[in-house]
Amino acid sequence: MNLTVADLVTRALAACDVLAETAAPIEDELQYVADLDTVWGARLRAVSAARGTDPVPPGAEEALDALAAEAARISDPHRAIDWLSTLPQVALAALGEAA
Repeated sequence: MNLTVADLVTRALAACDVLAETAAPIEDELQYVADLDTVWGARLRAVSAARGTDPVPPGAEEALDALAAEAARISDPHRAIDWLSTLPQVALAALGEAA
């Protein structure tokens, strides 16, 4: 199967969802988590809309898989919040996009 940029954006968004679920117990940060989801989710979806059918850049699949695996291992809600602001930026870099 030939992966596309859209496929990897889907993986990145799913990893962000995992982090948001992990961060949910920190009620004081729910708005911040929602804001991160809104901003970075929109940015990732814009890349998918613009370049979704493009083949993935070399190394991007491995980078996204590593990011998703790390996101799945995070159990501390505060660390999950930190990663919610970082993972999309790293995903964008792996896709050859500016944050």
